[in-house]
Amino acid sequence: MSRPNKTHFLCRVLLIVCGIMMTIPAASQQTVEHQVIARRIQNLLTDSLTDFSNVGLCVYDLSAHCEVFAYRDRQYMRPASNQKVITSISALDILGNKYNYDTTLRCDTFAKGSRTLRGNLYVQGGFDPLFDNSDLRLFTDALVALGIDTVRGKIILDLSMKDTVSRGWGWCWDDKDKELTPLQLDGKNHRYFAQQFQKALRQAGIVLTNSSTGRGKAPDNAVWVATVTRTIDQILQPMMKQSDNNVAESLFYQIAARERSKNATRKDGAAAIKRLLSRLGIEERDYNIADGSGLSLYNYCTPRVLLTLLKHAYANKKIYDSLYPSLPIAGNDGTLQKRMVGTSAEGNVHAKTGTVTGVSSLSGFCTTAQGHLLCFSIMNNGITKAAVGRDFQDRVCVAMTSPIEPSEMTDEQ
Repeated sequence: MSRPNKTHFLCRVLLIVCGIMMTIPAASQQTVEHQVIARRIQNLLTDSLTDFSNVGLCVYDLSAHCEVFAYRDRQYMRPASNQKVITSISALDILGNKYNYDTTLRCDTFAKGSRTLRGNLYVQGGFDPLFDNSDLRLFTDALVALGIDTVRGKIILDLSMKDTVSRGWGWCWDDKDKELTPLQLDGKNHRYFAQQFQKALRQAGIVLTNSSTGRGKAPDNAVWVATVTRTIDQILQPMMKQSDNNVAESLFYQIAARERSKNATRKDGAAAIKRLLSRLGIEERDYNIADGSGLSLYNYCTPRVLLTLLKHAYANKKIYDSLYPSLPIAGNDGTLQKRMVGTSAEGNVHAKTGTVTGVSSLSGFCTTAQGHLLCFSIMNNGITKAAVGRDFQDRVCVAMTSPIEPSEMTDEQ
C-alpha cells in the first residue's frame, strides 16, 4: 500500500478542521457583550429560585444570528398568556397581516320604494370582540338609508362561524371570562347583541312588530345592507397590550374558521398552528395547544418554542411589522407599564407578559447597549407569588440591556 503524499495529508487535515469548525456551537461566536450578558443571567439563577421552582429561558441575538444564553429551554412548561405569542404569530402567518374581521347585516328582499320590510334581518357574526354601539349605529343608519322604517320579521343571528362550545378547553370553573360566541357587542354574548340591536333600531325610528329573535342563515337572495370590518392590527392591540383573553380567543377561532368555514372547533385552530410549528422544525412533543389565550390548564410549551416563533416573526417583515407595535413596552404601556421603570430596559423591552396562578412568563424583544436586537423567552412555573417571576424577568431584561462595566471585563476578554 502506497503512503499518502503531503498534499493528500494536508487535504485530510483541512477536512477534519473544517468538520470540527462546523460543529462548534453558536456560543463560540459570541461577542464580549454576549459573554457578559450570559454571565449576568447565570448569576441571577440563584439556588433559592431554581431549587424551589421551575425556570426556563433562552436568548438569541437576531442581529448577529447567534444564541446568547439558554437554561432549561426545552423544559415543558405552562406559558400562561405567552400563549398569545403563539396565537398572534400563527395568525399573522396563516391569515396574513391584511386579514379583516367582518360582521355583516342582510335582509330579505323587499319591494323597491317600500318602507316596510316584511321579512327578516340577518346578522352574520365574525367573532369581532371589539364590535360596539357605534358599529350598531352603522347598521341602523344603513337600514334608514334604504328607506326602511318598519320591520315585520325577526332578527336572525348567524352563529355558524364556530361551534356552540362557550368556554375554552381546560378553563377553570371559576374563570369569569366572556362567552365564546361569534356575535358579540362590547364583548358580551349574542343574546345581549340581539337586545341592544332591537333597542338601536327603535332609537333610529324603525318600528319592530316582531320582537323575537332566532338563529339561522340568510338565504342566497338576501339583500346586503352593511358590513363592519376590523383589521387584524386593531385586534392585536388589546390582545397583546392588555392581554385580553376574549380577543385572543377570537383570533384563535379566525384560524380555526380558515380550516372549517362553518362550526369551527378549537381542534381546527390547533391543527393549523401545529402545521406551522412543524414547518418551523418544532416537534409536537414540545407543546400542547388548548386555546388561544393561555387561560387553559392544558397549554404547554417550552421557552425554545416561543423563541423559535419570535425568530420566525422577525425573519418575516409582514409578521414583525404587525406583531412588534402590539407588544407592551417596559415602563410605557400595557401590562409592562409599571415594570422596569428607571432602568436600561425602560422603553427598550417590547414583550408579552403572562400570569396565572403559579405561572409567570415574558417573551419578546429588546436591544442591547451595543445596538443588537435580541429575542428572548423567560418562563417561571411553580412559584407561589407572581412577583417572584416578574422580579426575575425584570432583572434578566436589565442584564440584557445594560452597558458593560469595566469590572465585568475578564482577562480572557
